[in-house]
Amino acid sequence: MNPALTLYLDSNFLSPYAMSAHVGLQEKGLPFEIRLVDLEAREQFMAPYTQRAPTCRVPALTHEGFHLTESSAILEYLEEAFPAPQYPALYPADPQGRARARQLQAWLRSDLMALREERSTVAVFHAEAEAPLSDAALPAMAKLLRVAELLLKPGQQTLFASWCIADTELALMLKRLRRAELPDWLADYADGQWQRPAVQRWLRHNREARG
Repeated sequence: MNPALTLYLDSNFLSPYAMSAHVGLQEKGLPFEIRLVDLEAREQFMAPYTQRAPTCRVPALTHEGFHLTESSAILEYLEEAFPAPQYPALYPADPQGRARARQLQAWLRSDLMALREERSTVAVFHAEAEAPLSDAALPAMAKLLRVAELLLKPGQQTLFASWCIADTELALMLKRLRRAELPDWLADYADGQWQRPAVQRWLRHNREARG
């Protein structure tokens, strides 16, 4: 029997956290229903959504009557509820690799605010930003590049021996930068992550939402 999974997403398909949860479900090979939440209409603050998502944010996951918000919690729940080897893994199998992936995810969610403010996901999904970063955001760009260059080497296609969800999240952050702002090998890494079928499905949803 297929699991009864529903993923609540922003109707514009612009949330990086919603993208991560969507990619995680796709990579697990789990069938799920998508329900859209209109953030511009503030639907996230209205019932019945607030009963499923008390934090009033997207994404939210419902699994057989269990409701969960926050993308990192959703991804870890999927990994534990649908474990490898029966389902593809979202995280490295070894404890240190798994901890490193979670560390990277937590950092990407909590730092680089100036970069995230100046380069929203509109610049990622719709069109590359035209304006250069301000002086206030340049340190965030430098920090992102320094961390990426510590974790990856030229020609490396994934952070670990095989893909994990942190690859998708790092690639998305790198794509906030213009191609000219990235070393070629890091741009190639991000472009390679963008070609994964699960990411391409998200991008199709994004194009359809734009009409």
